Amino acid sequence: MPPVPVIAGPTAVGKTSTALELGRLLGSPEIVSCDSRQIYRGMDIGTAKPAETVLQETPHHFINELDVGQHFSAGEFQLQAESRIADIQSRGHSPVVVGGSTLYVRALVLGLGQTPRVDADVRTRLNRRMETVSPEVLYNELVAVDPAYAATLDSSKSQRIVRGLEVFAATGRTLTSFQQDHRAPRHDYLVFVLSRHRERLYAEINDRVDDMIQRGLVQEVERFHEAGFSEHTAAMRTIGYQELFPALRGDYDMERAVELVKRNSRRYAKRQLTWYRGMESAHWIDVDGLSARDVAGQIHSLLGL
Repeated sequence: MPPVPVIAGPTAVGKTSTALELGRLLGSPEIVSCDSRQIYRGMDIGTAKPAETVLQETPHHFINELDVGQHFSAGEFQLQAESRIADIQSRGHSPVVVGGSTLYVRALVLGLGQTPRVDADVRTRLNRRMETVSPEVLYNELVAVDPAYAATLDSSKSQRIVRGLEVFAATGRTLTSFQQDHRAPRHDYLVFVLSRHRERLYAEINDRVDDMIQRGLVQEVERFHEAGFSEHTAAMRTIGYQELFPALRGDYDMERAVELVKRNSRRYAKRQLTWYRGMESAHWIDVDGLSARDVAGQIHSLLGL
């Protein structure tokens, strides 16, 4: 089988539109979303989920498949995505992987060790602690038991901090030790990292956040708030949601919340780019001045198809 293209890069760089254009060039495309939040129903505006018309025109995987309260891990994504890619290929269709969740990209392209399932009670206890003490407290506990894994995070990655602590609490082994029991990926992949000049990227991010607010992001988060969810809910621990819950409670005003979403999105984009620079086999494409069709054409040529 030819290598599976992976359209990656920072938030707001144009991955989705490029993936759709590439799919048209390949013929019979099916999009495999490599985004850890688009899988949840109702998280539409804040995750920049493709429009319903796009979802109807082109088959998409890992979008709108789970309720917000359900748990889904990078390991589960790896296994399911590999199986679905094989099925797509067996039907003569073209899988195109797209997304910016670096952990999911890593799981699929580089492989992950198979970590154990942990009793939900362990996770619940840690999540409750996360709500009552600062994330830095749990992060420091993770540093003490699994410094190698902690070094890949910062204290804002609360869900991944909990994951590291729960594995150690349940098994007495670090998450790093499980990840070192590496299982190679099932398919061959070619990763294409889309990038643009930093100032232009940051401007795109700011404009995208303003557009999300205009399209009803506050109302989207408000519906989850009224349903009893908060920024401590695992799925909601993501940029665009976690900043708005405190504003809805009156902890600060909505103007401050929007500025935090923009700032955190810019910081996240910077971390994404830093991570992708460590992927030596990735092909980088500067998208400044190019249309999505132009970028897709470059990728199609590099695939050698």
